[in-house]
Amino acid sequence: MTRTQAPVETAPPAVRDHSGTPIAERGFGWGRAFVYALLVVIAVIYLFPFVIQLATSFKTNADAAANALSPIPDPPTTEAFANLFTRSDFPLWTFNSVVITLCVTVGRVFFDALAGYALARLKFRGRGAVFAAIVAVMAVPSIVLLIPKFLVINQLGIYDSYAGMIIPLLVDAAGVFIMKNFFESIPQSVEEAARMDGAGTFRVFWSIVLPMARPAIITLVILSFQGSWNELAHFVISRSDSDLNTLTTGVAALAGGALGQGQQYPLKLGAALLMTIPVAILFFVFQKKIMGTAEGAVKE
Repeated sequence: MTRTQAPVETAPPAVRDHSGTPIAERGFGWGRAFVYALLVVIAVIYLFPFVIQLATSFKTNADAAANALSPIPDPPTTEAFANLFTRSDFPLWTFNSVVITLCVTVGRVFFDALAGYALARLKFRGRGAVFAAIVAVMAVPSIVLLIPKFLVINQLGIYDSYAGMIIPLLVDAAGVFIMKNFFESIPQSVEEAARMDGAGTFRVFWSIVLPMARPAIITLVILSFQGSWNELAHFVISRSDSDLNTLTTGVAALAGGALGQGQQYPLKLGAALLMTIPVAILFFVFQKKIMGTAEGAVKE
């Protein structure tokens, strides 16, 4: 008994010009070259300010003033970084930023995940109204809430303290929104199997659902770290003591003319350069794991 072979489909012949070159290939080549050239131009425009920032950090004050747009320091020096650590409170600002950022990141991930799971899985009256209120908060500009936030912090007696700088940032509406949507994508059969084994609601959340939400958690960690590390407005209205300055408020003071007279561009841009390093490292390490699919989920 012989097998019949399926007919092999053949592609239609390519249309060629008078020189024998396929027209589609010729057009694609020119189009691709134009796109690459455009991307290179955009990349240069986008990266040029960062190159200037890096170069100016290693310039002298005179060189930075005379050759502001030169990407090569002449002569290169680390004087700006030495002054930053010896003539300013940059180490104290860094310590405050690290403490506040770590506390805010851990707390925000935990509370946003709890709230997101409650809105995604628990059935209670007013759940839709609560979620609508959270979405509405996301639409309100943060600058509008600064004065009410200051009044609440002052009324609670936590002004000029770590508590006043940390507690208002522990929950974020966007984080709750992200976690709720991700938890809804996880099959409920996984949780039902755990409940049949006797696990309670919190045990199911902590041991079963939360590990499966690793991509959303990593995304939330990056957003929370970046947001609290670069936060400025909240730290301005939640403290007045210079010992509680963070990197954002401290560098803002430098930009306002602290540490003596003169522009001091190398000092300011050097401080800004050091500020960006932790966030850049965190993003490049975890960029491939941002908002993937739920790992280990059971298909329904």
